[in-house]
Amino acid sequence: MPIDPKIALGAELPSQEFAWTASDVQLYHLGLGAGARSQDPAELTYLDDRKPKVLPTFATVAPTLHITEAPTVSFPGVDIDLAKVVHGHQEVELHQPIPAAGKATSTGRIVELWDKGSAAVVVQQHTATDTDGRPLWTARSSVFAKGEGGFGGDRGPSAKTELPDREPDFDITTPTLPQQALLYRMCGDRNPLHSDPEFARSAGFPAPILHGLCTYGLVCKAVTDTVLGADTSRVTGFRARFAGVLYPGETIHTRIWRGTDELTIAATVVERDEAPVLGDVTLRFRPA
Repeated sequence: MPIDPKIALGAELPSQEFAWTASDVQLYHLGLGAGARSQDPAELTYLDDRKPKVLPTFATVAPTLHITEAPTVSFPGVDIDLAKVVHGHQEVELHQPIPAAGKATSTGRIVELWDKGSAAVVVQQHTATDTDGRPLWTARSSVFAKGEGGFGGDRGPSAKTELPDREPDFDITTPTLPQQALLYRMCGDRNPLHSDPEFARSAGFPAPILHGLCTYGLVCKAVTDTVLGADTSRVTGFRARFAGVLYPGETIHTRIWRGTDELTIAATVVERDEAPVLGDVTLRFRPA
């Protein structure tokens, strides 16, 4: 059986030591389209050679940035065909701003396991600490595995964030490049779903799709730039559910509603009648 809940739930995942440099941070930002406004001083600080500012979503790639093999979905009690898996949700809580270069250790475990009947949802949580043992960030993510439900578990929560009943405070569009996925995959995610047309078709898509975490980072950057003046140090958390797919070259339409210390966000695809791409999106920030 691909999922054994008695083994999987609560299982500790292998710890990992990793490091990153300012060049790694620049590569990640380039994968999100940084530098498109090449005359904007605030934009260029994402690409500073010595001390670039760091988007909080860098936490999602830092541990795997130098991996060149396709990922596997193999954990204690879980062994699933990669073609059956899509990213469910991602959230990052920052305990301090991410430095431009550093070393860290990540520890994690499987914290939730939901049985949706026709599918399973596996939720992991990882915490990264610096060399002094201080927490840097906690990342929580889920994968949705088609055809792997029916093991008798709880269905899990299904509540969705309601958007405010008023016009958004900010309304922006973010274009993506036709080669966006091919560039972003250099940040450590070599899943062929994002680069191999034949593999994408076998997984049920007409063409390779953009990495969900690339869309996640694109929206976080656009919101941080628009609402927080590109001050990444003010962001304390970012969360999103992957509600649909984005194909490289399409345009993201982002609507933002401001709160005291949290932004509520909706992200859709312009070219496909505003089809949702990210849902339940919130960005928490430190007031100026």
